[in-house]
Amino acid sequence: MRVADLCDPHSRGTLPDRTPSLQEQFGPIDIYLFDQLLRARITPGMTIFDAGCGSGRNIVYLLREGYPVFGVDSDPSAIDHVRWIAASLAPTLPANNFRVESIENTSFPDAFADVVLCNTVLHFARDDEHFEAILHGAWRALRPGGLFFCRLASTIGMEHQHLGGRRFLSPDGAERYLVDEALLLKWTHDLDAELLDPIKTTVVQDQRCMTTWVIRKNA
Repeated sequence: MRVADLCDPHSRGTLPDRTPSLQEQFGPIDIYLFDQLLRARITPGMTIFDAGCGSGRNIVYLLREGYPVFGVDSDPSAIDHVRWIAASLAPTLPANNFRVESIENTSFPDAFADVVLCNTVLHFARDDEHFEAILHGAWRALRPGGLFFCRLASTIGMEHQHLGGRRFLSPDGAERYLVDEALLLKWTHDLDAELLDPIKTTVVQDQRCMTTWVIRKNA
């Protein structure tokens, strides 16, 4: 099975039972999340909540290594696929760990996760109110002292066409809700959090800017 098949909802083959290659072991993980693993900020035994898990691209390694992983996504087909991956890589993990829910209305309890992932989700917010609802939905699941890993589109590093409020048209033609450094720093303060890394942005040439926001929950 190809690595891409792990997170392809149309693929339902048998996962390899031999020693996996690095690509098979980690799947199509976000490189900046991989960096958090390399620096031992995410370690075995930690409970992981993937808020907006999609087809599971960031949890292949975590499932394979036996982490308690939970996730939500509003797309039923995405959750079906994540459950299939989990059944293949972590067969003892309950299927109900992955639920068809919005992040802002998740049924998971408060403060149950050591790590919350919110990867390429928040820029789909409709407006300020929706952004805040998604952010608080993900944040409330995090325990004090826990790690919040977020990747989202921003205006940092590239000109965008302003459409009103925080909505912008990116050079790649997509309309998104975009943050900037000042807003991320404000939210860090308002959430009573601390930056674990400087805010980092990757400028994808003539397309978009993707920012990594990694913070720790103080209380």
